[in-house]
Order: sequence, then C-alpha cells, then structure tokens
Amino acid sequence: MPLFGREAELKALAGLIDGLRERGGVLIEGEAGIGKSALVAAAVSVASGAGLRVLTTTGVAAEQNLAYAGLHQLLYPVRAGMDALPARQRAALRTALGLAGPPEPGARAGDPSESSAQPGNTTAADDTTGAGDTTGGGVYVVGLATLTLLAEVAADRPLLVVAEDAHWLDRASADVLAFVARRIESEPIVMIAALREGEPSPLREAGLPVMTAGRLSGQAAAELLDSTAPGLAPAARERILEQAAGNPLALIELPGVTADQGGLGPTAPLGERLERAFTARVAALPLPARTALLVAALNESESVAETLAATHLILRARPLTDSGPTASPEVSPAPTSGMEAVLVPEVQAELEILAPAVEARLVEICGGLVRFGHPLMRSAIAAAAELGERRRAHLALAETLREHPDRRAWHRAAATAGPDEEVAAELDRAAAGARRRGAVAAAVAALEQAARLSEEREGKALRLLRAAELAVESGSRDTAERLVRDARELGLSPRRRATAAWLLSGFEDGVREDVSRVPELARLAGSIAAEGHVEPAVRILWGAAMRCFWSEPGQAARRLVLSVADGLPLPAGDPRVVAITAYAGPFERGATVLDGLRELAGAAGADPEVDRYLGSAALQVGAFDLAGRLSAAAAPGLRAQGRLGLLPRALAVQSWSLARLGDLATAVPAAEEAARLAEETGQPFMFGLATAVQAEIAALRGENEQARALADQAERVALPAGARPVLATVQLARGLAAMSEGRFDDAYADLSRILDPSDPAFQLGLRAYFLAELAEAALRAGRAAAMRDVLRDLEPLAASSPSPALHIGLRYARAVLAPGEVAEELFAAALRADLSGWPAERARLHLAFGEWLRRRRRAVESRLHLRTARSPSTRWAWPPGASGRGRSCVARASRAPAATRTRGTGSPRTS
Repeated sequence: MPLFGREAELKALAGLIDGLRERGGVLIEGEAGIGKSALVAAAVSVASGAGLRVLTTTGVAAEQNLAYAGLHQLLYPVRAGMDALPARQRAALRTALGLAGPPEPGARAGDPSESSAQPGNTTAADDTTGAGDTTGGGVYVVGLATLTLLAEVAADRPLLVVAEDAHWLDRASADVLAFVARRIESEPIVMIAALREGEPSPLREAGLPVMTAGRLSGQAAAELLDSTAPGLAPAARERILEQAAGNPLALIELPGVTADQGGLGPTAPLGERLERAFTARVAALPLPARTALLVAALNESESVAETLAATHLILRARPLTDSGPTASPEVSPAPTSGMEAVLVPEVQAELEILAPAVEARLVEICGGLVRFGHPLMRSAIAAAAELGERRRAHLALAETLREHPDRRAWHRAAATAGPDEEVAAELDRAAAGARRRGAVAAAVAALEQAARLSEEREGKALRLLRAAELAVESGSRDTAERLVRDARELGLSPRRRATAAWLLSGFEDGVREDVSRVPELARLAGSIAAEGHVEPAVRILWGAAMRCFWSEPGQAARRLVLSVADGLPLPAGDPRVVAITAYAGPFERGATVLDGLRELAGAAGADPEVDRYLGSAALQVGAFDLAGRLSAAAAPGLRAQGRLGLLPRALAVQSWSLARLGDLATAVPAAEEAARLAEETGQPFMFGLATAVQAEIAALRGENEQARALADQAERVALPAGARPVLATVQLARGLAAMSEGRFDDAYADLSRILDPSDPAFQLGLRAYFLAELAEAALRAGRAAAMRDVLRDLEPLAASSPSPALHIGLRYARAVLAPGEVAEELFAAALRADLSGWPAERARLHLAFGEWLRRRRRAVESRLHLRTARSPSTRWAWPPGASGRGRSCVARASRAPAATRTRGTGSPRTS
C-alpha cells in the first residue's frame, strides 16, 4: 500500500540513507497509529535496496522489566561477531544477553540492620549488590561492546539499526541504544528509532534529530480511506474521516467497525475506538485462536513455539465453550484430576490454531515468530481479557518458561493476586541477576514487585528500601522518593525511618538539613553498631561525615563522628573508615588518613567503590595527586556498573583535584561530565560543585567572562542551602579571574572569604588549600601584613597535619612574603620538597623565584628558573597572578643564546 501524504518524510529518510557517509540517524515521533511503523518499513525497504544490512528491535510492553531483552533481539543475528570483541567487552555483552552464565555472586546484599542476609530478606543500605557484586559490565561497557560489534558489522556492509516502539524497550536496552546513537557519526551506521509522542525514553537525549509524523491532511486522509474502503456510503465515509481526524490506522480500521456494527456508535477517544475495533475482530474468532492471541499478547517473546506450548496447557485444562471460560482451573503439566467439565479431546496446539487470527489481519507468522499487526492490538487484547483469563495465560507461560527463571518469575508474579513469599523470592533472584548485568532499573522493578508479594510487613519494607537504594545509586530520584514513601507508609521502626531518611538525603548529602543531624546520625550509627549491625552503621556514619564536608557542624559534632568511627569493629585501614575520618578530621587525623591512603592506593582499580572512598578522602587531606589518580580509577568501574548516582561524585573529585594540579586537559572533560550527570541524576550540589570547577578552569585559561558566568550559576545553586565547598570554589574562581585582570584588591577580598568562619564560603578543609593564590593576591594588593597573620593562624594545622597541599602552600607563601636573604633560603627549601606529583606548584615556585632573582639583577640564574616554569614537562597553565613582567621574563629567558644559558646553572647564590 502506498503511503499517502508522507512525501516529505519519505524524501528525508531516503536522503538519510543515501547520504550514509554523513552518518547519523533520526527519531520518528508521533501518536499511536500515526504511521511511524509504515515510515520505518519504507526506510528499511530503501536501505535493503541500497545494499545496507538491517538490524531491528521492537519494544514490547511485556518486556520492559527484562533487562537487555530489546538488545538481545537486535544483536542476535550478528551474535557470532561477539567472539572477536575485546575480552572485557565480550564477557559483558554475553552476560547481558544471557548467552553466558555469570559466576555465582558472593554474599547477597544485607538489609540496613542485619550483618548478614537470607534470600528474600535483603534490602537497602549495605548494598553489596551495588558494590562489588557486578559480574556483568553495566550499560556503559555493554554499550561500548555493542558499538564495537556494530562497527565491525558495518565495516563489511553499511548498517541500518532500527528501534521500533522504542518507548517500550527495557531501560537497559534503551540506554545502550542511546549510548550508540551518540557515537555513530564516525561509523557507516544509520539509526532510526520510532517513539510514541509524549513517552519518555533515553533516546530522546541521544542527540538524534526528530521527525514528527503528524496527522494526514484532509486530501491525503480521503485518498487513504478510498483506497482501503472504496465502497463506503457517503455519510459513513464523512463520519469516518471526521472521527479518524487524519490518523492512518483509524482510517484503515474504523471502516470495519462500521461494517460489522452498523455504525461507529457514540464518539469516544480515538485510542478507545481503535481498541474497540481490534477486540471486535478478536471476539469473532474461535476459542483456541482467542486463547493463543491472549498468550501471545502477554508473552514478552514473539516465539510461536512458546505461544503454542502455553496455549496447549490452557486448552487441555479448560471447558470447551465458545463464550469464554466457565471456571478457573490452575494450569498444570497434566489435566487436573476430578475436573467436572468436558475437556477438549486430543487438542494439539498446532500452528493452525492461529490461522483465523492471521486471516483477520491481527497477527502474521514469519520465521517462527508471531507478530501483531500493530502494538495497539497487543495491548487491546490483553486489556479486554478477563482477570481469570489473563491469570491462566500467565501461569501457562510460567510453566512453559521453566528454563528462563527471570521471565518465569514475572509471569508467576502477574498471576499472583495476594502475598506469596515463594514468588517474591524468585523476583529477588531476578533482581540480583539484573543487578549483576548492570541493569539497575530492572532490578528496582523486580524488588518493587517482590515487595508487593511479601507476606510480612517487615519483608515488604526491606525490599522497598533496598530498591530505593539502588534507585539512589542509579540517580533515579523520583523512583527513590516514591519507594521510600511507600516503605514509610508501612510503619517503620525508628531505625528503619532513619535509614529511609538517610537514603533520600544521599541526593543532597543532607545539605538542606539542620547541622544538628550530624550528631544525631553519629549517635544512631553508634547504637546500630553496638547491636552488631556494622555495615548499616558504617553507611549512616558516612552520611554524617559527608555533612561535615557540605556544611559546618562544629568541632563537637566532628569529634563525635570520629569517636564513633574509632569504635567500629573494623580494621583501621578499612577504606570507609579512612574516608569518614578524612571528612570529619582532615587536619586532626591527617597523618592517619595519609598513612591509610598510601597503603591502600597500590590496589587502585580493583574496586571502584573503594577507589571512590579513597579519592574523596585524599581530597579532604590535600593529597590532590592521590585524589586525582584514585578518582580516575573509580570512574570506569562506576560507569561499567551503571552507578550513575556515584559517578559524578568521582568525576567532581577528579576534576577539582586536577584543576588544582594544573592538568586542565584532563580536568575539563571530567568536570563537564560530572556536571551533566549530576544534573541528570538530580544532585544539585554536585552539579554546583562541578560547575564551580568549570569556572575555576575558565579563570585559569583567562576566559574571565565565562568564569564569572559559571561562578554565578554555581552560586545560585549553592547559596540558598549553604553548600560550602561549592561556594569556596566559586570564590576561588572569582579570585583567579580578578588576578588575571590585575584587580588584586578584589582578588584578595574574594579569596580571603574562604578563611572567614562567618562566611558561607568557609570550608574547614578547603580553606587551607588556596594559600598560594591568596599570597600572590596579598603581595600585589599590598596586604602582605594581613597575609602573614593568616599564615600564623594556619601554622598550628601544619604542625599537626602532613597535608601536602597545606605544606606546599605554606612554603610558597612564606617564600614570597619573606624579606631579603631569608626569601632565597625559603625558595630553595620549597624547591627541595618532593613536588613530583605537583607540576603546577613546581612551576609556580620556579616562576616566583625567577622573578625574585631577576629583580635582584641575577639574570643568568633567573633564566634557569623561568625556563623551567615554562617547561612542557610541567603541563602548567600560566598562573593568573603572573605579572606581565614575569611572562616577558620567561619569554626572554626562552630566547636567550645557548652560551648565555649555560652559565650560572648551579644552585642559587646568595645576593
């Protein structure tokens, strides 16, 4: 049948395929029945004629809770190519698609108040399902493997990837396809996705241009109607045109209702009229065909064999009537004994059962698959069936799918009206399997359904809280809030209520809460640990420690957190204890933290959760080199596990640390990704922190207008809630921008706010890590005396803490502020320190010392330091405080004759 009124869309699709060298794709959007599938079919026809290979997946509502079901359908024809993938990608993709059994997981996740957990009784707050229990690759690695596989296929023959009904794809598959869509511009691949109007999908954020399929014009609608129903009476024709309102599917289906029912009846919404048209055709079919159609509609697979097997189970166990069932016998492998009904004799669910449905244009059979003529047919058939009929169909499918435990669990759940702990336990296992494959959304859905079937109130609450924690880690804020709300309605114990509150505050780390929550959480953690529940105690204490970073609870609260941490029955080198200690006592316990970091850093890359904890701890104590390295090690693992709630945190720490070290090339993409993911996952203050780092980077590059705009944006997020690390970084960015413009008084005022305890930009740990910038601004603003007072106040911290950033800053500030020969000794001492991981600070010292020497007319010695400051090995972005004279000094030093440059290269001499 020709497509009426779609000339523009067809031309655009043909151009997309013909211009394959430009790569890309398109997202076709429109209401149900508008002809998206017809446009896709036309594009497939053009692509096939042009010699492209076509891979297709179609979303099915029944599959939405089955992780990677859509991806399995897409890649199954090219599965042989998986063998050539890199080992990690191959393992991740095979595990995701169920083509290789993953190893059995270790300990199951425990609940917040149990030190160990039993199957069916696991929940939130000690998420070993989230940390270290992922043998699959998660959507990032699976996405990379999919992209690699598709690129290899396309290398032999250009490729068209089609995603039909993408709004019904399971979330993991949709995430992978969005990942691929963002990266196909460099491959001979075109992607076409069809999406129902108004439906959410990750593909909407993939950057594909949108083609909106609107309703047909009056002329095109009339031409379509006349081609499909040429014998209509004029009155019926006009009414159909009016009620179809340009919807192609309605124009095709409504004439049948007119013929069968003598008219369309009262006006109803278009979707309802279409469903009525489909169910009217179903009602006219024989009972076996109706039964098979219902099974096919409820089955998440299109397998004819599965549909017929389940249909056979139902037909041999039900009365033979043509008006529907008269009883509700359970489906079993053999007929129920004693059933007082005439059973269908020797019923064989052969392919002929579906023949009437094929003749009625409801389904088509092709290659062992049963496919509905339109997705509305599937949903209409399922919705029109009575509850007992749907239950029998689900039970029959569950019996048929004994070799597919995840699918079986969902069908058993759909057939279960009341509590059933056995089915709930099956869903627990399905959730664990989905989590191992990195499909967090599927795991959350399974746990939520398991909670519905839980026999005990406590078990239901625990499953809801466990699902909520997974939702938090994946960044699904709305889902987490709904699950916690449902759990609270069950009447939680005080400890469970605290756990629920802690879970939700994970999105903001308690920034909006009163600082009195810090000692409250610390005491709660202590009481839970005293009862023997160590894991949940650590989680809650970590929440208290995080609040010590974002807010300022006072020394008493910090010491209480440290005291509880000291009392935990965990080894001193436990990464979580190291991190908690760093957050609560960055200077008081700095030596202990640094010892723990150096001992644990050698295993970086083994566990992303451990690396994240350690990277955060390293930032708190000013070990930015370690913080950057450990956070960089954490990011790939968090991506692989699909833990998008935690990933922006690791990236923010990485970018913050690397910006301080002067490695802007690496900091820029990390900060950009952190900001994007934090915004997507509903973490406003992490977004603010990443944006503030972007402002700092812009200032370091001399892009001052951009720096001010980003700083203002971050401040608008952070100031109402007093998110101190964000505000401190904002002031740093503003101070750097002011210095680069020669506004040294403004720079000193901006930076000194970070050290004022009464200012919202004060942050206990970070205040000591901007001393070099503050000293430069003070020196040029004529505030040297005030800066010396700052140094005196910070000397006690240096005496108690080996913080690298603190000592590097103090050595630099002492040198640039010192008079006469004392300065030379201090510069020399500062340069003798180990700065191998701090190229920017080494360059800063060489530049300042070179300028100091030049002012004393020691040009030869000055050139050595100025050239070193500009050496590529420093990877140094010029400090905003560097004067124009300093820059010109370096330029002249770089151009000095070799003979001149070789003189006086020994140690600095006394002037």
